[in-house]
Amino acid sequence: MSENYPNLAPGYSPPSKEESLRNLTLVIHLLYVAGLFTGIASIAGVVIAYFKRADAAGTIYASHFTYAIRTFWIGLILGFVGWLLTFILIGFVLLPLFWVWFVIRVVRVMLAWQERRPIEKPEAFF
Repeated sequence: MSENYPNLAPGYSPPSKEESLRNLTLVIHLLYVAGLFTGIASIAGVVIAYFKRADAAGTIYASHFTYAIRTFWIGLILGFVGWLLTFILIGFVLLPLFWVWFVIRVVRVMLAWQERRPIEKPEAFF
């Protein structure tokens, strides 16, 4: 296969589609982890998930992309509601709970990623 890529080292072949999707899944969720501290990194993660979701159709990673997109949107809504409720002090309790929920979702998807299995219920809240 390296004859199609003359500048590559002998014996090297580019990663398969499935391996590329696996790597993107890791990148998306690492961006989500960074987003817990920066905020903006999660936006990059969800953009990648939206652009590559069609490529993942029919693979185990399709559920990972759906899960990532739902994690972003539910997280954004929960974070915004928690932020609004800080004005009446309830948000100071809800925002840490949101953070824990977000971490649980990222850990759950990373365990599935490591075991190379799909997310069982990608559209579930947990």
